[in-house]
Amino acid sequence: MLHYPVIYANQTFMKQYVIDELRPGEADKITDYLIKTFGPPELSSLFWIPLPGDLLSGTQATHKNCQPFYFVVDINESQMSCELLVRTKNTIRCNCIGYATPEQRNWLLTYIDSIFERLEIIT
Repeated sequence: MLHYPVIYANQTFMKQYVIDELRPGEADKITDYLIKTFGPPELSSLFWIPLPGDLLSGTQATHKNCQPFYFVVDINESQMSCELLVRTKNTIRCNCIGYATPEQRNWLLTYIDSIFERLEIIT
């Protein structure tokens, strides 16, 4: 399910790709896979999935000091939420940080779907 930003009381909420209603044990399988692939989570349940260099936008490609770029994934016992914001660990604000291009978004959705397929989790 894709979530788009909603403005409510002067707050903007993040665009996300959410897979919800995970069955018991599935979140553990996904978490184990993410740990093996990307290392331990940051802030207890947040994983940083690196964006391949060939998918960088023109601005992102020129911002060598901001690289690498990532998608942030949050997993809990009932759902997996993937932010559609491409960000960096090197800076908080920069014009290279922004919502994924269509190609970047499609890569992320395909990648997440491949994890579920690899782990034989039916969505």
